[in-house]
Amino acid sequence: MGVPDSREYGPRAAASAEAVASAVRGRRRRAVDVVAEALERIGRADPELCAFLEVWDEEALRRADGVDARVAAGERLPLAGVPVAVKGRHGLRAAQPLLAAGGVAVGATSVPGPGTPWQTWGLGAHGRTVNPWRADRTPGGSSAGAAVAVAAGLVLLATGGDGAGSVRIPAAWCGTVGLKVTNGRLPSADRTGLAAPGVLTRTASDAAAWWRVMSGRPVAAGTPAPFPVTSGTPAPFPVTSGTPAPFPVDACWSPDLGFAGPDPEPVTLARAAADRLADTGVVRLVRPSPPVRLLDPAPAWLALRTPGADLADARRIRAENDRRLNALFTRAGLLLTPTAPTAPHGHDGPGEVYSTALTWAFNVSGHPALSLPAGFGTDGCPAGLQLVAPHGREDLLLAVATEAERLGGTATG
Repeated sequence: MGVPDSREYGPRAAASAEAVASAVRGRRRRAVDVVAEALERIGRADPELCAFLEVWDEEALRRADGVDARVAAGERLPLAGVPVAVKGRHGLRAAQPLLAAGGVAVGATSVPGPGTPWQTWGLGAHGRTVNPWRADRTPGGSSAGAAVAVAAGLVLLATGGDGAGSVRIPAAWCGTVGLKVTNGRLPSADRTGLAAPGVLTRTASDAAAWWRVMSGRPVAAGTPAPFPVTSGTPAPFPVTSGTPAPFPVDACWSPDLGFAGPDPEPVTLARAAADRLADTGVVRLVRPSPPVRLLDPAPAWLALRTPGADLADARRIRAENDRRLNALFTRAGLLLTPTAPTAPHGHDGPGEVYSTALTWAFNVSGHPALSLPAGFGTDGCPAGLQLVAPHGREDLLLAVATEAERLGGTATG
């Protein structure tokens, strides 16, 4: 099993949501045809991949016809005709800005089934969601079907939600880009404040297109803005940017955040990806003094998720990690780590290893984070490099990722 390349989309199509939207806006393609092709791909592949809970064939074609009518009437739709998968059966409401921008929701992607103790599985309409690179491995979760649908070329953009790494881990294990935004910056139904919306795409430029629509803010090409840090809580929005600063962006590398015990191979792959970013001149790796060393966020995260729990220790961990991250981000613009501490595990589970070990610190702290493809392990499955930025600096993450992509500094699937 493997991931289709861009030729899966046919001779007139392209492997980027931006290119599809441009073709539909320019009347070189019809949204109805683009969406029909996506539905055909889903119908052919999903019995094996199990990425979807529901597929909305008739409704999707009706919406696509409406997009064609809007384009003919002169609307400039940034996502005109782009097939979009939404996370879970209740994900359509959060996707409304994408539909208003011309995206077409084609179905709801799989999430973990009832009573699942580990949120790294997915259960679709046809059964257990499988990793498109190896069917005996999990795709990660809880945005399981979203990552699979994007990695396998069924859609180019899928929405996700990230409460502990639920966008970034499946992005890493399926070889896609996965962005979690600053907690509190976009609406979330999570009562704890730990979860934030996100997106999974094949390219960083498509993640930037999603962010432009969802935030209403531009992502500058070529140069990121400076990275001021003002507090240990998410900054008030909108965040203002100063004079653009040229690449490279100073970045600190940490294999383990000072507490995790990742396996050697994900660390090696992520470090090689960080070195590629440095080799292309997008980042400059700097050695932090003192080294990056956070408190393990597991007790804080678990307490915050447990109704009635004593939160004194959670507040202590959060405050201390906020202090340490604030200090780090006064010296550098980015923190780089492996996305996940292990390769994708089998469907029976990872044992005692938390796949969230390197991601959930940034749900507790609220920082935006992005997973980039970092190559393949000896098992044939992808790994990820996690980029973490100061609060409100999605533009910095996306500018770095897009420039690295343009210069060939990422390991795409």
